[in-house]
Amino acid sequence: MAVKVRLSRAGGRHRPFYRVVVADERAPRDGAFLELVGTYDPKTDPEQVNLKTDRIDYWLSKGAKPSQTVAEIIRRYAKNS
Repeated sequence: MAVKVRLSRAGGRHRPFYRVVVADERAPRDGAFLELVGTYDPKTDPEQVNLKTDRIDYWLSKGAKPSQTVAEIIRRYAKNS
């Protein structure tokens, strides 16, 4: 089973809100996931990001691959939280 750290969309129309989840790569974008490891709200000023860095590090150490967007969020915000 290949595992990815990726975004899952929530929120209403024109008001996206994302959950950072660990999921099987075959699962749908908003489908089942293994663990919720953070949130990302791009519509606020400044953007609100909450990450469980210890859990993200755990999953990355087990071989999970982050999506490009999540890798950028981790790079940009994990040091600041």
